[in-house]
Amino acid sequence: MLTNLDLMELTEFRRELHRHPELSGEEVETASKIAAELKALSPTRILTGLGGHGVAAVFDSGKDGPTVLFRAELDALPIEERNDIAWSSLIHEKSHVCGHDGHMTMLLALGRMISRQPVAQGRVILMFQPAEEDGSGAKAVVADPAYQEIQADWAFAIHIEPGRPFGYVSTCAGLINCASLGLKIKLNGKTAHAADPEDGVSPAQAIAELIPALDALGQGGSLNDDFRLVTITHVKIGEPSFGVAPGDGKIFATLRTAGDAGMESLETAARTLANTAAEKFGLNVDFEVCDNFAASINNPDAYNVATTAMDAIDVAYGDAGVPMRASEDFGVFGWDAKAAMLCLGPGEDYAALHNPDYDFPDDLIPIGCAIFERIARDLLGTA
Repeated sequence: MLTNLDLMELTEFRRELHRHPELSGEEVETASKIAAELKALSPTRILTGLGGHGVAAVFDSGKDGPTVLFRAELDALPIEERNDIAWSSLIHEKSHVCGHDGHMTMLLALGRMISRQPVAQGRVILMFQPAEEDGSGAKAVVADPAYQEIQADWAFAIHIEPGRPFGYVSTCAGLINCASLGLKIKLNGKTAHAADPEDGVSPAQAIAELIPALDALGQGGSLNDDFRLVTITHVKIGEPSFGVAPGDGKIFATLRTAGDAGMESLETAARTLANTAAEKFGLNVDFEVCDNFAASINNPDAYNVATTAMDAIDVAYGDAGVPMRASEDFGVFGWDAKAAMLCLGPGEDYAALHNPDYDFPDDLIPIGCAIFERIARDLLGTA
């Protein structure tokens, strides 16, 4: 059990992380702070630089058994915080309004418990993943040769999720977070004088046709296997001028599907529409893929392990609000492990994630730690 001193120290550390957020791929100081905290717990091994700035602590029992990974995220968001709190972000236009500071702290709390009472068999991995917010971090971590040395058999993560009662966990077997992909479509023609638009090649008509056509590819609806959603998030044509007919334009579209299998066909359909429009209006077209998230699928066995653990420690749970359309860069860990994501409620009326007035509630630290620890003990025992 965490002591009052533990909770005071962990809370202060969480708030220190909150003051100094770093964006995806920039988590140098955050990773350094995490590694220093982990060193004090005397794990068997600490790995750094995983998939960029990722950090992993290995607690190895020295006896055969499964490897159980628990994941948190290092990165913050490019959002200006608007909170009147003593630990508000000190970095302009960067903030932990994503909950990742709390997720990291829950993992460090778990590390304290495992350090004091080691597991009886197998290994516990505390994985602090970089670049979750842009969907690149998990893939980079699992592709890192060093990760192969700590390949997990089981993987678990907790993400705070406003809209749920305090301490309530939303989860389910199967799909929990959709796959998503950001597709940039860039159309290039030729500018002209606004008085003589026929001398140029404008993308205006192509974009006017593409917006409803892309939208029609995915209308959302029920989160079944056929779910597809296309959201136009940004459109630009030319420059803000009355004297120049535009020569280039761009559309940003976010594609969502209920699984990885459907994403390829949806992306192909979107690219085909853009290529057809470009050819029709004499334009060149380029594509760029961003924020590419795999679907998060809860393995039934991992789901059962998690719910059994929550039953044992009287944590309320259910399937309220899941699966979700929103994406999460955890699904990759489930490609080779039995994985489960748990969505922990801070209160039904709590500020939403990514809002400038969001802050992680520190009272959730012991709850998240207790869930993780019980999962670890159920799978690996106590020495």
